[in-house]
Amino acid sequence: MIAPLAQAEEALRITQLQRCGDLLADSPEYCLRANGLAEGELRVHLGDKTLDAARVRRDGPTLRLSLQQGPGVPVWLEQGERRSNPVWLSRGRSQVVAAGPDEVAKNMDGLTTYLDLVGLLIEEKHDGREEAERLAAKYGAKVVGAIAPLNVFQLRLPAKDLVQRDALLLRLGSEASVDAVIVEESAPEKGEEGERQEVPSGPSEPSDDEWAANRFADAVNYYRRRVPAKQAPIPTTPVRIGVIERNVDFDAPDFADYLGNCRPQRRTCLYARDADKPDNHGSTVAGILAAHHQRGGNSGFLQALDDAGPGFEVIVERNSDAGIIANVAASVNLVEDGARVLNWSWGIHRVGAKNVEGDEVDSLIRSGLAMSGYEELLEEFFLWLRREHPDVVVINSAGNGAAFSGTDEYRLPSSFITDQLLVVGGHQRSQKSGVGVDDPEYVIKRSSSNIDMRVDITASACAHASTLGEGERGEAHCGTSYATPMVTGVVAAMLSINPELQPDQLRMLLRRSAMTIGGDYDFEPMDAEDLTAPILPSERNYELDDKDVGRSARLDMQKALDLAVQSRDRVR
Repeated sequence: MIAPLAQAEEALRITQLQRCGDLLADSPEYCLRANGLAEGELRVHLGDKTLDAARVRRDGPTLRLSLQQGPGVPVWLEQGERRSNPVWLSRGRSQVVAAGPDEVAKNMDGLTTYLDLVGLLIEEKHDGREEAERLAAKYGAKVVGAIAPLNVFQLRLPAKDLVQRDALLLRLGSEASVDAVIVEESAPEKGEEGERQEVPSGPSEPSDDEWAANRFADAVNYYRRRVPAKQAPIPTTPVRIGVIERNVDFDAPDFADYLGNCRPQRRTCLYARDADKPDNHGSTVAGILAAHHQRGGNSGFLQALDDAGPGFEVIVERNSDAGIIANVAASVNLVEDGARVLNWSWGIHRVGAKNVEGDEVDSLIRSGLAMSGYEELLEEFFLWLRREHPDVVVINSAGNGAAFSGTDEYRLPSSFITDQLLVVGGHQRSQKSGVGVDDPEYVIKRSSSNIDMRVDITASACAHASTLGEGERGEAHCGTSYATPMVTGVVAAMLSINPELQPDQLRMLLRRSAMTIGGDYDFEPMDAEDLTAPILPSERNYELDDKDVGRSARLDMQKALDLAVQSRDRVR
């Protein structure tokens, strides 16, 4: 009788990594959870270094790491011949707590809201930590988290129900030192961090080459030929990108090359927690930047530039599962860790927001109470960014509510007006025959994409998901979530060519290079349904009769890179 084959060893994967214990302590501790841990020697690596075994406590699948303050670094595990996925470990001061299943309740709008966790934005003239501790003592609360650079502190309140919570919110909000109270509304633990995915069907079914509308392949070819050209090669600069998502499935062939240590010299590196499905939101968003371009369903723009480029680091990070406040905390840490570009494929609508047809938006909605706190938090983030990190650019999805992206009482964060925020809408192929790629009728607006003059540019809304099969293409995922990393990728490549480019210059080059979409509205469309801010004569060499003037802007990746090359001699 032939003995059965031994079962293959389970893959070693890090599924969770976040700050634990006292989040405000000077000596941070991190809790790491991994699948596939076996008995025997285990090595925990921080980048190129191995963590001293005395700093690692193991309890089954969970490791507790005792670390010192320092810059962010990738952490990965090694056991025998197996290597885990690398995860970015940020040792920044911005760490917040998520609510558990017993710490949430349903509010009057039927939305899940945190019961006893609340954020306080302290007036900048105060020492935030000291004032937060004073208020906590006054109201019987405890300071449990912080986004210190923004003077935001998270308190756990002595509230047992929403009546008690709301009474405490009123009292805290009336304190002279409190600028805003931030109430979180998201599901316990795993909330919605990304835009709702559309399921294509019928006439909206995407074509197999949606990215042709943005000259994706032309851009890859241009970069790979122009940057290392024998005559007049272009020196390049490494770029670090922060992607605010939850995780990536490293079992997919798209991401198999990223296991273990990754040295970002002339190659792309990807750091993320492991997901259990290859077609999850984070895998698709990150895959547009970093998926292997020949092995799976997705195709990463930055990965396709390996060897020609300087090296790109794509960091997928969420801080904790605490919703919008965690997104902002992760963003602050990533910026302090050197991220030059942030990808925000998320956003929220206010309860009662109307779409262009006059119907209520039903995706990613929040109450007025929560929206007012989020608005103050995001405003403080962008003020801090402008003051401390003016060269960082945030690229945000316009949203999938078929609504107006720039109306602040309806939509966040895309409504903010700042040079450091680029807003991306979504389009798809029109299927009209006999038109060239630069023809406005080559594409149409994705029906669910949010619109209006606050949208800077549109990009392809559909991408194929990753799969577990070698060479297999997954189902199409559509939404402005997936248009956003198209712009993020080309912006990162532009910065690698010319790191002196500032956010306002990046926007200018993207729109100067843009192709068009939609009709010629002559600046004032009767129905107020601009897809993006209309192209101005100043964006077409001041030629008033240019055919593009008055139309909406569509991403041209190849020409944007060409303008970045030209800008090296013009903007220094």
